[in-house]
Amino acid sequence: MINGWIILDKPLELGSTQAVGAVKRNLREAGYGKVKVGHGGTLDPLATGVLPIALGEATKLCGRMLDASKEYAFTIRFGVETDTLDLEGKVIASSEVRPSQAEVEAVLPRFTGPIEQIPPAYSALMVDGQRAYDRARAGEGVELKSRSVTVHSLTIEAFSPEEATLVAHVSKGTYIRSLARDIARALGTVGHVTMLRRLRAGPFAENQAISLDKLNEVGKGAPLENVLLPLEAGLVDIPALNLGPEQASMVRQGRVLTGLPHDDGLYWARSGNVPLALVELSGGDARVTRGFNLSDVAE
Repeated sequence: MINGWIILDKPLELGSTQAVGAVKRNLREAGYGKVKVGHGGTLDPLATGVLPIALGEATKLCGRMLDASKEYAFTIRFGVETDTLDLEGKVIASSEVRPSQAEVEAVLPRFTGPIEQIPPAYSALMVDGQRAYDRARAGEGVELKSRSVTVHSLTIEAFSPEEATLVAHVSKGTYIRSLARDIARALGTVGHVTMLRRLRAGPFAENQAISLDKLNEVGKGAPLENVLLPLEAGLVDIPALNLGPEQASMVRQGRVLTGLPHDDGLYWARSGNVPLALVELSGGDARVTRGFNLSDVAE
């Protein structure tokens, strides 16, 4: 069984589903049997960067990865707004106004912390049973409701008279294209995203990501260990709970552990270095929320 993570530095124009397909293809070409594969958060074809791809038991953590915060670098080009809010769309508004760096810096606090934003019409959100982007491409008017998101931090990385590159650490559900649109409008102009790169997704950072070329080497015989991170690499942002043999056996059976002297919250239970389960601790009791079926767990 193969369990763990491949963190792909997704190239431009490759979709997230295609990236999962590339992992499956390379595993197949390398002679591995059928492996369950999933991704931890969609990344647009026009975006690059960190795309966590889960294998085997790590796919049980994909939902948690979707809920994790993300960090992006993105460039806003001022003066033109497109219907897709990126380079792919057609121009729907233009402006001669170009903000100064000081003006951009002054407006960023308005977009930091809890904010409300309207997602792009060209998004994968469902509207009356159809994807919003399918309705938009069909020429239908798409009205999406405002949603509450959190921008943990927002800073300027580079600036020129025509564009600004920002770095944003955001909660799940945040649309960077909407953020860019709203920042430009707050500056009395319009804008669209010309570059979008994910720098971090949950516990996974850019320096852990591998290129598509390196992934393709696996299909040609390179050791999978060269690109595979262990399942627990997706758990480094929560505390571990070390269990003895009897406790480990109870957790594997889904039983409640009692009398634990730990603070309430989410933990990952382990026997030695092997993950057993995600557990929720409350009042000294630990209940399994997601078990890992790893055959080499020491009893």
